[in-house]
Amino acid sequence: MPQKILIVEDNSNNRSLFRDILSIHGYEVSEAVDGQDGVDQARKLIPDLILMDIQMPGMDGMTAGSILKADPATASLKIIALTSFAMLGDREKFLEAGFDGYISKPINTRELPEQIKQWLEGGPL
Repeated sequence: MPQKILIVEDNSNNRSLFRDILSIHGYEVSEAVDGQDGVDQARKLIPDLILMDIQMPGMDGMTAGSILKADPATASLKIIALTSFAMLGDREKFLEAGFDGYISKPINTRELPEQIKQWLEGGPL
C-alpha cells in the first residue's frame, strides 16, 4: 500500500510540482489549499507525512501545524515546514514549534524524494 502524503500549499504551481514528483515515486498524494483545509484533510486522511507551507492566506502553516500537534488524533503525524523565507534560525524555530523537518523553497527536485524517504523512515536530515 503506498504511503500517503498531504501537500498543504496555496500556490497551485507548487502543489502540482510536489504532486508530480511524489506521484512518480509511488506516493499517494492529496492536496489542501490553505491551513484550515490542511487541518481538515489531515484529520480525515491521517497521512504518513504532511508538507506544510508556512506562508498562506487565512490560516498559516504555523497555526495549522500547531493545531495538528495539539490534537491527540493527529499529534504523531510527521509535518515538514515549507518556506521561501529561509533565514538563520528558521530550522530551529520550526522544530521548536513541533514540525519534524524543514525544506526551503525553491525546492531541489532531485533531493526531495530522498528527503521524503528519510523522514518517512524516521531518520533525521
